Amino acid sequence: MATRPPAASPTPPESDPQNRKKMQQAATALLYAALVLLALWVIRDFLPAVGWACVIAIALWPVLRKIESHSWLKGRNTLISAVLTLAIALLVVLPVAMGIGQASHEAHDVIEWIKNVQENGIAMPDIVQHLPFGSQQVTAWWQANLTQPLRESPAMKGLHGEAVMTFGRHFGARAVHGLMVFAFMLVTLFVIFRAGPRLSGALLKGAQRALGSNGAQLLERMASAVRGTVAGLVVVGIGEGALLGLAYEIAGLPHVILLGFVTAVAAMLPFCAPLAFCGAALWLFVQGSVAWAIGLAVFGFVVVFIAEHLVRPVIIGNSTRLPFLLVLFGILGGAETFGLLGLFIGPALMTVLMVLWTDWVR
Repeated sequence: MATRPPAASPTPPESDPQNRKKMQQAATALLYAALVLLALWVIRDFLPAVGWACVIAIALWPVLRKIESHSWLKGRNTLISAVLTLAIALLVVLPVAMGIGQASHEAHDVIEWIKNVQENGIAMPDIVQHLPFGSQQVTAWWQANLTQPLRESPAMKGLHGEAVMTFGRHFGARAVHGLMVFAFMLVTLFVIFRAGPRLSGALLKGAQRALGSNGAQLLERMASAVRGTVAGLVVVGIGEGALLGLAYEIAGLPHVILLGFVTAVAAMLPFCAPLAFCGAALWLFVQGSVAWAIGLAVFGFVVVFIAEHLVRPVIIGNSTRLPFLLVLFGILGGAETFGLLGLFIGPALMTVLMVLWTDWVR
């Protein structure tokens, strides 16, 4: 009786070329992901500078391309990049220098006032006694805490020398860190500008290779969302600062230009402008100009309401084709999650969410 040959053992999965190729691809993807995460961890302290440089570059990219299109500027990418970077630096440095210079002029008077209130306290304004309600409580608190020499005031006991020095050290450290971020941001911005079309072409090519044609379109829409957010925050903030600066001038406030600049910067952040004009209104109120204080506060809230709820969402929403609610959630949620940089990242992420939802329901 003939014996059957032994059955061939099944081919192990490791010897299957298809399985081996899949395993190699998975291992390569894991290696790439690990290397990218490691690289991001290494440069983690510079990511804010890179993020701000990318936001500014995206916002000014159409301007850069328009400048490069002129025949007599072709081939001068280094010069164009240097001029644009210098313009951005001056746009930040000059107003800050003006503010510091203005503050230095007032430093002597402020120091003398501080010495005076430490020795004699702060006299209670006459307007407090004419308040429609709460005048007795405010008067009692003021007399207990502010009318006496502030060296012995209960309200000032927490402000001892060690606390002030600690605050000064923290403030100095934050200021140095901010200057370093600003310097690295300028260097990164110059490199991005100098790369020019080669960088944008490489990004679009990489998005197409990774995600297809939809990936390139998604990248372009995210860039449009960042540009729209920059326009909505900066342009509307400057408009609010100009209108409220005119109101400051009419109300008779001092240092109108500096106050208008501070208000414009605060207005670029959602719902922060009231901190500026309410402080100015409070100063008018303490000086006894009750009508001007109330008028300035009312005018400021009207301007902020129109800008925040009508003008800014329209500018950002039209450029990104996002509903008002997504624009609002993107700005506020982005700011809460990523800080100031999140003001621009949030709407871009909301754009991605909107595109994915549109493709899903299509």
